[in-house]
Parts: sequence; structure tokens; C-alpha cells
Amino acid sequence: MDRTGAWTGWALLAAIVAMQLPLILNPGYYSHDELQWAAFADQGVSIRSLWVQVDVFQYRPVTFSLWVWMSSLMFDRPPLFHGVMVVWGGLNAVMLARLMVRLGVSPKAAAVGAMVFAMSAFAVQTHGWAGTLADLIWVSCALIVGLFATADRRPWQVVAAAAILTAIGLLSKESAIVIPALAALGWLFLGRGRGWGLATIGASIPTAIYLALRLNVILFSPREAANYEWSFALIPLRWLEYQVFPPLATRAAITGLLPGSATEPRVLVAAVLWLALAWTFWRAGARWLCAFLLVGGAALGPVLVLAESANQYGYGFAAVVAGLGAAAWSRVGRGGRIVLVLCAVLSVWHGVNVMRRMHEIGTIQSRFSPAVANVLEDAAAYPVRIRAVDVGQNWIYLRLTHDIPQYHGVPIGDRVQLVGPDAQADYAIAKDGTLSPVK
Repeated sequence: MDRTGAWTGWALLAAIVAMQLPLILNPGYYSHDELQWAAFADQGVSIRSLWVQVDVFQYRPVTFSLWVWMSSLMFDRPPLFHGVMVVWGGLNAVMLARLMVRLGVSPKAAAVGAMVFAMSAFAVQTHGWAGTLADLIWVSCALIVGLFATADRRPWQVVAAAAILTAIGLLSKESAIVIPALAALGWLFLGRGRGWGLATIGASIPTAIYLALRLNVILFSPREAANYEWSFALIPLRWLEYQVFPPLATRAAITGLLPGSATEPRVLVAAVLWLALAWTFWRAGARWLCAFLLVGGAALGPVLVLAESANQYGYGFAAVVAGLGAAAWSRVGRGGRIVLVLCAVLSVWHGVNVMRRMHEIGTIQSRFSPAVANVLEDAAAYPVRIRAVDVGQNWIYLRLTHDIPQYHGVPIGDRVQLVGPDAQADYAIAKDGTLSPVK
């Protein structure tokens, strides 16, 4: 990388970190995952056990080992934990911009596209929630494979790098099985260059081994939750959810979007915007539209068969679409640029709203979890029943009390019970997450 490119990369990273300061300054955490893994770290979970349990559905030893280590070091300092996640996500955006420049996109367009990616609702949740560490890792691996494919490297170096990076991705999250497909599509749409072909070969080797060893477990092992159930019949619905979600600026989560909200005016407007975006890529050329559909679909890959969508599942998809939008900017004319700007603005607005919501939930958690631990320490009988004053916040407290072994050494488990609005309770949960005795 030349000196100008390096300074551009540092400036882009600084801009993304500045825009995502609300994520970094979040005083708490988003869900039960962070609380569970902090408890596992405190209890001294065996790292070896994370690597030898190859018959479990979520075999992610790289992710879980790193998570335990990060939790042991940083859980008690949430801004530090969040800062690492945001900087990591910012580096992914820098790598996306660098890849776009290598593919002929102007540095300015590449930087803007990378910022739109980083500020999308898909990316904001991934950067702001420690539970999405796996998505950060596999997308990093995919981007570095792309950088090797476009670099002036010896053939064996490209093959070896693609194989190693894909293996790391697969040991972090199952979604990394899409890396060979993404590399193959790079070969198909980008002039059938040798680098992309070599990357496809390298990435296919660990993927084939992984599927040979793990496919039966992934498809047929018992699921930890209903949202991991799968069916090929769900592909059209899931695919459509990821297409229309980005401009829905007032909706925090993609989960449950379709078919329940299909007739909402904002969803219909989002569908029209997607058609306009597809038309924009068509104006750039038929190959651009094909790339939009095929590469975007490949980036989603296995998550399309799942029973539920999730923001972080669209992280790789967001990188693809933002990169394609940046690359198409100089080819689409005034009308197409208006569409691209409109989609980008709505996507960033959406990301800002998700960021605000995550900061709000983290602030609640920073008060709620210590309060629950204090109450349980002093309780004479269990379970301690708690009730939300604002019923609309129930889902927050359901997540923050779900299967938590302990919090700062205080056992939690089933010793606390969240009850409905009309049930008897020992404590009421205020809107800010604090607890007060029910008189």
C-alpha cells in the first residue's frame, strides 16, 4: 500500500470510529450472550473443550476461545470491549475500500461506499454487539482473501492464504462456507483473473473438508433454539427480508419482518426502492445486475434457510452491496446516482437509529444486572420475581435474564423470574433498569 493509500485508510478508520462513538461509549451490553460468556470466563471454562466438541451444532472454537479471552480482560470495562469491536469493524471497512480501489473504483467512491457499509444497520449491530464476534471474523477472512486474490503474489501464496483464512473463518462461523463461492464469482465477474481462480481453489479445500466432517451435524443435530431450524422453502422469504430491510430506518431488527409486516406502507416503499436499485445496476449493465443478485445472494448463503433472519447475518451482504454501489457510481448516470444516494442515506439513518437503540439497551443493562445481583445476594427465598413497569421493555429483560449462570460471582440461573404485568412480583423494574420493592 502506498503512503497516500495508507493515510486514506487511517482517515477512513478514524471517521468510522468517530461516527460509532455511541457504540464505544455504551456503558453496558446488549444481550445474554455477553453475560453468559463473561460467566464462563469467570468460571474458568476449558479452552480445550471448545476445540474438541466437533459434534455440536455451533462448533466455533476460534470465536469462543477469543471471546473467553476478551471477556476475561475487558468485560468489566465495556467501552474497551466495544472499542475493540468497533475498530475491528472499521478495519473491515478499510479492507473493503482497499479492495474496491484495486478493482478500479476511485478512492473517494470506495471510501464513501465503505462508510455506508460500516454505518448500515447490519454492520452497526455487528460492531456494537459482542455476540456477533463470529461475523466480524469470517467477513475479515473473506475480505483478506479478496485482497490476496487481487495482489501481485505467487500462486502458492494465494492458494495457501485462501486456504488458511477460510479455515479460520470456518472455525469461527459456519457462514464462512460462502468464501469459495464469493471467490468464484469474483473470477466470473472480474475478467476471470488468475488470482480469483487460485483463491477459489485454496478456499475450496478447507470448505470441502469442513463439509465432509460437519454437514450432517449442521443439518440434523439438535438445535439450541427454534430460530436455527431450517428449510429450503424459507429461501425466498428470507432473501426478500434482507433486500427490503436496509431502508427501514425506524425498525431496529430484521427478525420477524416478513410476512408479518409485508403490507406496511414503509415495507412497500422499501420494496420499490429495491426495484429502483436493481434498475440502477441494470443501467450500469446486465452483468452488474447479475452481480448484485448473485454475489449478494452468495454472501447470505446458508442464513437464507434459517427460520429467522438477524441483523448480523447480513454483514457480508452489506459489504457486497455497498461495494457494488461504489463501483457502479461512475456508470449509472444522474438518475442512478440519485437512487444510490437515497438508498445510502436511508441505510445510514437506519444504522444511526440502531446504534442509539443499542446504547439505550446497554445503559439499561449496566443498571439492571448489578441490581439483580444485589437483590439476589440479599434475598431470603427464591425465585425473586421481577416485573417490568413498561411492558414494551419485557423483551430486553427476557434477554438479560436468559440462562445467565452468574453475574460478578453472584449465581443467577433460575433464582430470578420475570413475570407478567398482572402477576405478583417482589420488585418492579423501572424504565431505566433499576429495581424497587413492590409494596
